[in-house]
Amino acid sequence: MMHGRNNGKKIMAVRIIKHAFEIVHLLTDENPIQQLVNAIINASPREDSTRIGSGGVVRRQAVDVSPMRRVNQSIYLITQGARAAAFRNVKTIAECLADEIINAAKGSSNSFAIKKKDELERIAKANR
Repeated sequence: MMHGRNNGKKIMAVRIIKHAFEIVHLLTDENPIQQLVNAIINASPREDSTRIGSGGVVRRQAVDVSPMRRVNQSIYLITQGARAAAFRNVKTIAECLADEIINAAKGSSNSFAIKKKDELERIAKANR
């Protein structure tokens, strides 16, 4: 866990993941690990843009994303979406994480991670 009061609480993070996986299994009747893998595959951006500075002019250039960064970025987007959904809400973080994983695995546009991925790729396409 990260951010403020949740810094360094590994046991809490593991508990949240366990509850989320149980919820995913109950809702989909599939292996939750496979659902997570599908969510990571669907939520990982293929193209991104980076800043290139030359002669005092800074412009953005579209670049391909390395496989490791794709995995890290998609996990980050999924957790960010779950955290945003659970903030000031009745639903627990585990329920929100389960919803985010299921939506991302389906490729649904309700998923925060899928929306962000599409936005990143759209910006990169404009900067080609």
